[in-house]
Amino acid sequence: MPTYEYVFESVLDKVRAHEKWFSECLPLVASENLASKRVRQVLSSDLGHRYAEGWPGERVYAGCKYIDEIELLAISLGKRLFKADFIDVRPTSGVVANLAVYSALSNAGDTMLALSIPNGGHISHGKRDFSGSAGLVHSLQVEYFAFDKDEMNIDVDESKKRIKALAKPAKLAMFGGSLFLFPHPVRELADVIREGGGTVCYDAAHVAGLIAGGRFQDPLREGAQVMTFSTHKTLFGPQGGAIVSAGEFVEELKKGVFPGTTSNHHLNNVAGKALLFAEFLQFGRGYSRDVVKNAQVLANELARLGEKVLGEKNGYTKSHQVAVDVTKYSDGGTIEKLLEEQNLIINRQLIPGDLQAGRHYTNPGGIRLGVAELTRLGMGKGEMKEVAKIIHLAMEGRSKREVASRVKELRKGFQTVKYAFGESPAYFFR
Repeated sequence: MPTYEYVFESVLDKVRAHEKWFSECLPLVASENLASKRVRQVLSSDLGHRYAEGWPGERVYAGCKYIDEIELLAISLGKRLFKADFIDVRPTSGVVANLAVYSALSNAGDTMLALSIPNGGHISHGKRDFSGSAGLVHSLQVEYFAFDKDEMNIDVDESKKRIKALAKPAKLAMFGGSLFLFPHPVRELADVIREGGGTVCYDAAHVAGLIAGGRFQDPLREGAQVMTFSTHKTLFGPQGGAIVSAGEFVEELKKGVFPGTTSNHHLNNVAGKALLFAEFLQFGRGYSRDVVKNAQVLANELARLGEKVLGEKNGYTKSHQVAVDVTKYSDGGTIEKLLEEQNLIINRQLIPGDLQAGRHYTNPGGIRLGVAELTRLGMGKGEMKEVAKIIHLAMEGRSKREVASRVKELRKGFQTVKYAFGESPAYFFR
């Protein structure tokens, strides 16, 4: 009889290889970050084997005595962190959080406002024609905010005209996005959306940490009624999602999560979220300040080296992201592969004008860089200038061996997670 015990060592070998590789890379994917050792400890706990459908105290399953206490602690800390009257920590991702909101606050066929994907919108806000979650899963009719590519932001005046001209008033408006350089004009557009009977929502998946740290905008104080977010990215926690609101639609949102879009909600991740919120209450203000500073240094240095960094009119970025038009070299897909070969981990990015130019998501005109993970590893202004130089050399075609060597040398001194309680190695298996 064959044995498959070898699979354990095979998988473990690949995990070790991955961690060794990443310890010698510059991870610049804007949707990724590192969790601390304490968060990772609870992720591997017995909670990952258990079920707890429903709200704390109203579970469908027995055995939830301590699980309820953990979730209630996560709720308390999350409300404090986001100054919110309500938070649901059960969504298992940012997309699931969005789907729960769609389910709670709209019906199939309703109209939703969002950004188009080339202008920064997320696939979960997308039309059915593009397999976007809003259209494909919930049958929403998606209309787009107007966008000013020089501002790299929503065009307020043109968007007001579009909202008023809609044949069917918008039931939902979703601010936020995937390429997200500057705060969105929530305050400027909230009234006109609500006057038409719409609910103002904000997808903070990428910028939740910057919001919690007081370094971006404060959507719930600017007119947003509901905010969804991921619990990783700039929040450096376990991968998952959450929904906060100013006390509106509480019962609808709870039902939108369960039973609407979630069964069991990954209880080990809920414990990780509780620890994440505690870490962020302690360290988040300093971390988010450093993230934005690092992104601005990286953007300015890339521009100084001759790269076409988007958002120049407004200082390139006020978030953790930097967007670069790479069409003078090739396309974003080609550049993504080229940089990966030199241990620079980034992602290709659709940018304004791509579809009109015949470019697609596999060969877009841009790349997106994120500094959240490098910042959590302790890198600062000096390192950001070196990162910019390395990226510039790689795209210009400098020797791959030379670039990879510079990457490895830069990473040597940055192997520990900062802004956390206690010593926290970035990698455990290497």
